[in-house]
Amino acid sequence: MHPTFTIIGLILALAGLAVSVAFWIPGLCNRARLKEMLGARYPVVYVIYVANGPMLLLLGLILLGSFH
Repeated sequence: MHPTFTIIGLILALAGLAVSVAFWIPGLCNRARLKEMLGARYPVVYVIYVANGPMLLLLGLILLGSFH
């Protein structure tokens, strides 16, 4: 069971890192266009980013540390 959690942790950590990098590179995520499209709901983008970027990275690292 431990290798399974280690692999899942690695996948989650890599996915979280990829989302974080993609969000902060200006050419990949056009935040001006998102702000234009979403209007007052634009802060939701940051909630989605936190849930899918750093939280996945943190969860993946916790799994890697716990089961490695």
